[in-house]
Amino acid sequence: MSNRESRWDEVYRSRSVDTVSWYQARPTMSLALIGHAGVPKGAPLIDVGGGASSLVDHLLREGHADLAVLDLSDGALATSRERLGDAAGQVDWIAGDVLAFAPTKRYALWHDRAVFHFLVDAGERRRYLDALRRASQAGTQVVVATFAEDGPERCSGLPVARYRAAELHAVFGADYELLESTRETHRTPGGAEQHFTWIRMRRLR
Repeated sequence: MSNRESRWDEVYRSRSVDTVSWYQARPTMSLALIGHAGVPKGAPLIDVGGGASSLVDHLLREGHADLAVLDLSDGALATSRERLGDAAGQVDWIAGDVLAFAPTKRYALWHDRAVFHFLVDAGERRRYLDALRRASQAGTQVVVATFAEDGPERCSGLPVARYRAAELHAVFGADYELLESTRETHRTPGGAEQHFTWIRMRRLR
């Protein structure tokens, strides 16, 4: 187990899911932008860093039938599997590091609200983009959220990168067409406000 895996497993062992700062009972912005993408309900979608997030619950209820959740922490994935009960069998649960992700299919939509802003090293960002390329094709839509330029400088004790929408899109490059961008103010379970930048893109080639 890598240091990163053990760190996030410990987070989920030591704290209940509804007390972590990123918790959302309903991931409203994620659902909105996925809805805007208009991908067919039978098309493959992946939630990167989705661990214990309730996004997969809502997508199942909306009729999405080919869902995957990728997370470093198998403990976080286990929390979601337990919460979903029998419905967990409808989801592909992938325990592993997105930076080394070797997908077995190409996804119609890639969603990430949890990982990209932790990649403060340019080499890690390149590995992420390589993984995205392996997991996508022309036409794949990409929904990514990071802390905004006025968001927190650290999360769970780790430094994060903060972005405006244009800056975030620029990291992905000309192969990705920017379709929309927005901001979100997330209120943590503890009552603090955190500002996020969201973008939705389409891979062109």
